[in-house]
Amino acid sequence: MAASDTTGSQAHRVDVVGAASASVTCAEDQPLLDAFLRNGVYLPNSCNQGTCGTCKVRLCSGTVDAPEVPETVLGADDQARGFVLACQSRPRSDTTIEVEAPEQTGPRHRLRDVVGTVHGIETVAHDTVTVLVDIDEPLDFSAGQYMEIAVPGTGEWRQYSMANPPASASRLEFQIRRVPGGVATDGWIFGGLDVGHELEMRGPWGDFAYEPGADEPETPMLLLAGGTGLAPLTSIAVQALTDDPDREIHLYHGVRHEADLYHQQFWREVAERHRGLTYVPCLSRSEWDGRTGYVGDAVLDDFASLRGYVAYLCGPPAMVDAGVKACKRRRMPARNIRREKYTPSGLVPAGLSA
Repeated sequence: MAASDTTGSQAHRVDVVGAASASVTCAEDQPLLDAFLRNGVYLPNSCNQGTCGTCKVRLCSGTVDAPEVPETVLGADDQARGFVLACQSRPRSDTTIEVEAPEQTGPRHRLRDVVGTVHGIETVAHDTVTVLVDIDEPLDFSAGQYMEIAVPGTGEWRQYSMANPPASASRLEFQIRRVPGGVATDGWIFGGLDVGHELEMRGPWGDFAYEPGADEPETPMLLLAGGTGLAPLTSIAVQALTDDPDREIHLYHGVRHEADLYHQQFWREVAERHRGLTYVPCLSRSEWDGRTGYVGDAVLDDFASLRGYVAYLCGPPAMVDAGVKACKRRRMPARNIRREKYTPSGLVPAGLSA
């Protein structure tokens, strides 16, 4: 059994029963999910903020410090049966939990702390930048996963997906959109982050990931991105094309206005090299010489059937929900639809400049 870092805090043994048995040591100030992932023990996980419910586990014995959870995240019946969120719960005694999701599998990369140095910052749209970060040692992750980055002086962490494929994991690329009033964007990234600055990060996180071998190589892919939801889909598409240069991939990128689009030339060049890739940018609030409307509607217009396809959707909740409905209307099985929703993490509190 590998031990977690329990410096400065009492530690407890946490056992998993159910589909796969395992044991780790978890500090009292450490979330259960963090302890398991650092020890290479997989638990389903997604947002790491207590808002999605993916990491729910059932408390069989022992006690944990767990915050109140809205019923929209963890239903009343589940809470009555002893379910808690592993990303938010910290042990107060030796504890046993059960994971009731044996059919769920995901990336098995160990969670670790990473020190990065900003290599470059480029403005790619009127409110979007790419940030290149050199890291202290190569990072193992799956295309589609994300890192948490510490916002200096705030005690806050923010989640950003890698846009680069795992093969180039000594330098990470993040595509970051400015959120007005955002602690990380207005208060830091767009307000003072510069080349040479060090970043404190931890990861990788998340089950929204492309795993080579999980799908047959000939399975066509549908990728629907809203805004900077393009970042993980870039990693996924490039990795899939690396595995199979002839893979059929349809990438739709939806934004409101033409000024919000970015990396168009990159995708056009990729499409020239890989004839199986189709790149479709869509504007929902402006007229231009390309496609207009929402990406979900574009998919309905372009496909009579999506049976036999696999889909990855990432963007704002409304866009993802509409995209899922479009996929199902075109007869894509629900098990073939992978999704991740982007929501702003928080605004600048009193005392911090925007």
